[in-house]
Amino acid sequence: MDSEIAVDVSPVFKIYKSGRIERLMGETTVPPSSDPENGVVSKDVVYSPDDNLSVRIYLPEKAAAESGEKLPLLVYFHGGGFVIETAFSPTYHTFLTAATSASDCVAVSVDYRRAPEHPIPISYDDSWTALKWVFSHIAGSGSEDWLNKHADFGKVFLAGDSAGANIAHHMATRAAKEKLCSDLDGGDSGISGIILVHPYFWSRTPIDDKETRDATMRSKIEAFWMMASPNNKDGADDPWINVVKSESVDLSGLGCGKVLVMVAEKDALVRQGLGYAAKLEKSGWKGRVELVESEGEDHVFHLMKPDCDKALEAMQRFSGFIKGDDK
Repeated sequence: MDSEIAVDVSPVFKIYKSGRIERLMGETTVPPSSDPENGVVSKDVVYSPDDNLSVRIYLPEKAAAESGEKLPLLVYFHGGGFVIETAFSPTYHTFLTAATSASDCVAVSVDYRRAPEHPIPISYDDSWTALKWVFSHIAGSGSEDWLNKHADFGKVFLAGDSAGANIAHHMATRAAKEKLCSDLDGGDSGISGIILVHPYFWSRTPIDDKETRDATMRSKIEAFWMMASPNNKDGADDPWINVVKSESVDLSGLGCGKVLVMVAEKDALVRQGLGYAAKLEKSGWKGRVELVESEGEDHVFHLMKPDCDKALEAMQRFSGFIKGDDK
């Protein structure tokens, strides 16, 4: 019988002893829009035929009508603890449509395979495959016309929220390490900046005296990670998740020129985000760090309440970073 529950994280998901997962949220999808929404059109494009994985691309309507206009390029990784949500959910479609409009950019929202069926590091591997696919358009001869015609590869930004912010960090690190653009610009990563929104970093022990000591909360966050990464032996001290406290994680080689870290005051992960910004500044990295804290708000509040004042303020900072208003 496939009815015995092994893990119950309602109202998020349930995992049965058979191994089947029942996702209770984040499974609804919406189609892309060929009719402008908020002045933005979108479409889905396969980036990995072998695994049937797609991205959703967003483009301002006015750019679609002008063949030669080049815009900043945003590559976005959705959140959901590596377990729930997709690039095609109403939540992320709404957010990326708004971000594309506010930032006047081309946006690529990456869908990746999720745990526990596809445990860590598969989500990172898929995201890297997607990023390489995006950069296959740098010479204007890739498979997707919107990227060939409209993406300015001199202004590429990686971003994500929660688990997606974790992915964005690791993609920027890997882009520098593997010299993503070595054939064209002397070995740079090709990434101008990254935006980490309420990043999902963690460690077994608190990173400072202000991080939550609540045992239930800490065990819940760590258990979520272990469901996504059941094969690692280090738990929440795995370098994939313990980016901030681990002395073995060096941020000095982060592959971009500027970083925006966004945190929320009531988020259990807030100290990790603040710690990441502080560690980056002390690492010897040559770029510029900008920090934004939303007072009185909780984890990914901007996705749940996109029209509230604090969410609109956060979007203004997010888009300003891409447009260069932060200089």
